[in-house]
Amino acid sequence: MPLLWAVGIGIVAGLIGRGSLAHLGQLRLHAPWLIGVALFIQLLIFPLGRAPLLPVGAAYLHLFSYTLLLLFIVLNRRYPEILVMGGGLLLNLIVIVANGGYMPASATALERAGLPEVASALRAGTARGNTILMGEGTRLNFLGDNLYLPAWVPLSSAFSIGDVVLGVGLALFLARRMRRG
Repeated sequence: MPLLWAVGIGIVAGLIGRGSLAHLGQLRLHAPWLIGVALFIQLLIFPLGRAPLLPVGAAYLHLFSYTLLLLFIVLNRRYPEILVMGGGLLLNLIVIVANGGYMPASATALERAGLPEVASALRAGTARGNTILMGEGTRLNFLGDNLYLPAWVPLSSAFSIGDVVLGVGLALFLARRMRRG
């Protein structure tokens, strides 16, 4: 959900800088459909507070979705902001690979973000999807979902350092490319 904030910030910054959303449509991005397929996979495996739509093979599908996103980054590396997004994706992918295809999430961050039901499900081991509870057995916890937006912020959730880097790149891309096309 923090990425939705990045989209909003990028669009507002682009409009303040006298940009236009129409300029984004003029960009020559290679294989933008890769993003759509990756996001569709994420929607299938991400629990959103309940059981995922596709509970089987979530770890493999999670890794596959990130592979598609990285392929998009490589194909469009001529945009510096997309390379920043790629840095965030790599940070996330590192922790996901280190934990067998799952993103470790902090129960405390989830609770403070207003998602106590997700934290409870992770603690009880009943949550399915692309996240696991941080603990002694998880690796590279500092790269996991440790950060959070407070529950009073709309669309609050727990997120990672990689998500922050990805969000900065996304906001920069939208703001700059709305002005230049």
